[in-house]
Amino acid sequence: MDTEEFRLPRSQQANERLHALIPGGAHTYAKGDDQYPENLAPVISHGHGAHVWDVDGNRYLEYGSGLRSVSLGHAHPRVVEAVRREIDRGSNFVRPSVLEVEAAERFLATVPTADMVKFAKNGSDVTTAALRLARAATGRPRVALCGDHPFYSTDDWFIGTTPMSAGIPAAITDLTLTFPYGDLAATEELLTRHRGEVACLILEPATHTEPPPGYLAGLRELADRHGCLLVFDEMITGLRWSEAGAQGLYGVVPDLSTFGKALGNGFAVSALAGRRDLMELGGLRHTADRVFLLSTTHGAETHSLAAATAVLTTYTEEGITARLHAIGERLAAGVRAAAAGMGVGDHIVVRGRASNLVFATLDENRQPSQEYRTLFLRRLLAGGVLAPSFVVSSALTDTDIDRTVDAVAQACAVYRKALDAADPTPWLGGRAVKPVFRRRS
Repeated sequence: MDTEEFRLPRSQQANERLHALIPGGAHTYAKGDDQYPENLAPVISHGHGAHVWDVDGNRYLEYGSGLRSVSLGHAHPRVVEAVRREIDRGSNFVRPSVLEVEAAERFLATVPTADMVKFAKNGSDVTTAALRLARAATGRPRVALCGDHPFYSTDDWFIGTTPMSAGIPAAITDLTLTFPYGDLAATEELLTRHRGEVACLILEPATHTEPPPGYLAGLRELADRHGCLLVFDEMITGLRWSEAGAQGLYGVVPDLSTFGKALGNGFAVSALAGRRDLMELGGLRHTADRVFLLSTTHGAETHSLAAATAVLTTYTEEGITARLHAIGERLAAGVRAAAAGMGVGDHIVVRGRASNLVFATLDENRQPSQEYRTLFLRRLLAGGVLAPSFVVSSALTDTDIDRTVDAVAQACAVYRKALDAADPTPWLGGRAVKPVFRRRS
């Protein structure tokens, strides 16, 4: 048995303080310490580029930075400069800032499939606004979401469909339907069964798998034929798939789409974009009933819009999306080779687009295992790699990737021992990590 110990005493103390003051010990469930091996959930002091430091003084190579939001690396100079310039000029006024039009022009130049855009602070706000707009435009009560995708919003219409549905009336949840990804026949059956009731189809256009040939175009045709809207949740695919998102890569134009995460490189900004005739329903220049689309006090903070403008400019001028793909391809090849070399290539499986890699940890029966995920995360942490996923940032260097692959190889050696024993328990160091969505704590 590997008895090497890796401890984080100051992080443990900080986690106790967090739980005493903040429900769940974090402001995002996916950042909770239950997502990490017991007593090995680093509390971060600061970050720069592809590296972060915890309060114990350890430095890590970080993946999935800011839940995929920090795609340029921490404290990116171009973004920091833009933000710093605006902070000294005031952040919020009683009337729109000129930055609002400048950011909108930059966004729409980058995502030319949309006619108008409205900014907010988080993804949940804009996805919910898209659904409200779809209901207003169609006069229909129901929405249909792709049930194979993990997260759309903190609002009741979605959370009511998860195991964490406490506090949400069934009357709200009953208005949300689900359809399977990649299955046009099942989606058409759903729309036919609820003919004239479905306001929109909402989905992530791609995740860890590419859309089947013709699938997105087929959804476009189905939505048109059944009189509902097609909404793309581009929180993850936006910028990472192409500068114009998945819609720009695959050439299928949704009626509405939502962006966030990479858009601000860690600063709070999100966007609802879409067709002018739909978006104008949330404006002043129409004669129909008014739609309360988005109205947020902090939605147009100048420093966040400056960050978004700098991010979009950096992506387009420096070819960041292509760089993310190149880094991801190098990482995926290295991880797969390391896993195969240690005899666990069928158990540690890298999946997804190169710019958005995730990994699966499979047991001796090749079934997904939280216990083996715990073992793998624990060994990566000990090797200086903080990786709830393998989602890359453009700040990673070839040296960083080589260091990551070395840590993966060491973790795979322990993984092989656990597989041979058919029991990972001696290598867990405590309870296993847990899924975010579960009914009981």
